Amino acid sequence: MKGYCENIERATVGNEDFRRVLYTGEHIQLVLMTLPAGCDIGEEVHEDRDQFFRIEEGRGTVYIDGVPNPVEDDFAVIVPAGARHNVVNDGDAPLRLYTLYGPPEHKDKVVHKTREDAERDHDNDHWDGKTTE
Repeated sequence: MKGYCENIERATVGNEDFRRVLYTGEHIQLVLMTLPAGCDIGEEVHEDRDQFFRIEEGRGTVYIDGVPNPVEDDFAVIVPAGARHNVVNDGDAPLRLYTLYGPPEHKDKVVHKTREDAERDHDNDHWDGKTTE
C-alpha cells in the first residue's frame, strides 16, 4: 500500500471544486473543499464520525452546535460525532480547506464541482466500502 503523501497546502489552494475526495482508507477519508464567497457546506450531523477541518485560505465561520467559531488561514477545527455543524464562507474570497472524516463519508474519488452538484448526488455518494487502494 502506498497511502497518501502530497503537499496538502498546494493541493488545497489549487482546488476549484466544492468537494473532491483525494483518498479513502478503511477508517479515514481526505477531502478537499472550496466554498465560494457566501457559500456554506450545509448544516449536518454525523452521528458515527468525528471530522477535522483545516483552513488553508480564506475566512469564514464554523458553527458547532450553534456556537460560531471564526476561522481563517491556518485554523484547525475538530467536530465531534453527533455535533450539528456548518462551515460558512462569510468572506469575499474562496474559502479553501481540507477535511478528514473517520470513518469515510463519500465514495472514493467523487468530485462535485458545486454545492448544487453535491446536493443532487447526495443519495448516491455515500461511502460504499471501496477504498483508494
